[in-house]
Amino acid sequence: MAEVKEKEVFLNPYVMQMDKFADSLIRLSKTFLTLEGYKGVFSGEELDNMFSKVTGKVCEDCEKRHECLGENKLDTYQMVCEILYTVEDYGAEINTELKRKLQKQCIRAPRFLRETLEVFENAKQIMVWNNKLVQNREGFAGQIKSFAKMIQYTTRELDAGIFEDEHLQKKLKNHLKKHGVKMLSSVFYMTPQGKYEIHLTVKAMKGHCIVTKEMAAEAGRCIGRIMTPQQGERPILGEEYSTVACVEGARFHILHGVARVGKDCDKVSGDTFLMTNLPGGKKGIALSDGMGSGEDAFKESTMVVEMLEELLEAGFPVKTAIQMMNTALVIGREDVRFSTADVCLFDLYTGVCEFVKAGASTTFIKRKNKVERISSTTLPIGVLQDIEIDVTEKGLESGDFVIMVTDGVMDALPVGEQETLMCTFIEDTNIINPKELAHHLLEQVLEWGEETPVDDMTIIAAGIWKV
Repeated sequence: MAEVKEKEVFLNPYVMQMDKFADSLIRLSKTFLTLEGYKGVFSGEELDNMFSKVTGKVCEDCEKRHECLGENKLDTYQMVCEILYTVEDYGAEINTELKRKLQKQCIRAPRFLRETLEVFENAKQIMVWNNKLVQNREGFAGQIKSFAKMIQYTTRELDAGIFEDEHLQKKLKNHLKKHGVKMLSSVFYMTPQGKYEIHLTVKAMKGHCIVTKEMAAEAGRCIGRIMTPQQGERPILGEEYSTVACVEGARFHILHGVARVGKDCDKVSGDTFLMTNLPGGKKGIALSDGMGSGEDAFKESTMVVEMLEELLEAGFPVKTAIQMMNTALVIGREDVRFSTADVCLFDLYTGVCEFVKAGASTTFIKRKNKVERISSTTLPIGVLQDIEIDVTEKGLESGDFVIMVTDGVMDALPVGEQETLMCTFIEDTNIINPKELAHHLLEQVLEWGEETPVDDMTIIAAGIWKV
C-alpha cells in the first residue's frame, strides 16, 4: 500500500468525513502508545511495598522487631534487596554465603527467606501480566493505525478516481432506455490501473426482462469499452431500482486444481486453501498449513484462511491483512499455535502476480521453457508480534502455471534435493489441465517417498490464459 499524504484538501463531503474518521483513529493509536510501557526492573516504590509485606508477615511478633526495623532497618532493607537481586539472577536457590549472612542477621531466617521469595514471585507475576497488557495494547494500536492508513489510502484513491461527465451520463441514459433499461443515476470511477468502473442505479422498464450481463454489455458499447457486471451482482434486473456495478472485462482468466492427502492418509487435513475474486479485477489464491496435523491443525489453518478471505474481500491490502491476523493470533491467546500464510494475487488486467509469504514453502512458476522458484525464510504467523512478510511480483504470460505446495510435500523429498526434484517433476510434464497437473505432481512425490504420508500434503496448480 502506497504511503498516503498527511494533509490533503478534499471537496467531496463523504471523503472529507472518512478522512476525519481516519485521523481520529490515528490519534487514538498514538494515545495507546503513550501509556505505560514495558518494565524490566522494580521501582523503588515497589521494593518498599515488598519490604513492608515481608516484614509485616515475619517481624510483627518477633522479639527483635524494634531492633531490625528501628536502628538496623537499613540493613534489613538491604538484606531483602540482596535476596531479590540474587533470585533474579540465579533463581530461588540462593548461595550459601547469603544464607549464612541472613541467619546471622535474622532469628527467623528460613521464614524470612520463604516469605521474601513468595512476595517476589507474586510481584514478578504482576509485572509479567502488566507487560502482557502493554504488548496487547501496542498490538491493538498497530491494528488501529493499519486500519486508519487503509481508510486514508482508500479515500484518496476514491477521490482521485471518481469523476463527473454530464454528456456521457446523458448519452448512457438514452442508450439504455432504447434497450428497456431506465437509469436513475450513475457514478463513474477510474481505477488506479486506468480501468472504468460504473455504478448504475437502474431498473427494467415495464414489460421488459433484462439480463444484467446484457445491460452491462450495452453500457460498454455506449462508452466504447468492454464492460461486465461485477462478481456477485444480481443476474436479472427487476422493476425496482437497484445499483449495479459494471467493470471492464479482464484480459486474463485463471483455472485452478487441487490435490491433497492427509497425514497417514487421514481424511482430515491441516492444510486449508481458498480461491476468491477480489476488488480491482484480481483473483486470490491462499494456502495455509496449520501447526501439526489433523483436527487441531485444520481448525487453525481454517481460521487463518477465513480471516484472510474476509479482509481481502473487504479491500485490505494483503500485507496489512496478514499483519493484522498475526497480531490477533499473538495477543489473543497464551499458547503458541502458528500457521503459514501463502498468497498469490493475480491481476487479471495486467497478468502480474503478487506472491506473499509468511513461513510458507517454495512456490514454483512453470513457464514454456523453464521453472522459477519463489522461496521465503520468514516465520509463520502467530509466533511473534512483529512479523516479516516476503512480497515478490512476477509478470505471467498466457499458458504459465503457478504451483503452490505445503511443507508436507517438500519434506517428503530428500533433504537438499527437494526443490531440484520438484522442478524436475514440473518440467517433465506437459499436462495443461490444472487439476490433472496437481494430482500428477502429488503422485510423483508420493512415489518418490515410497511410504505413507508423514504430514499433510497439498498442491495447488493455477494456470493463466488470455481471454
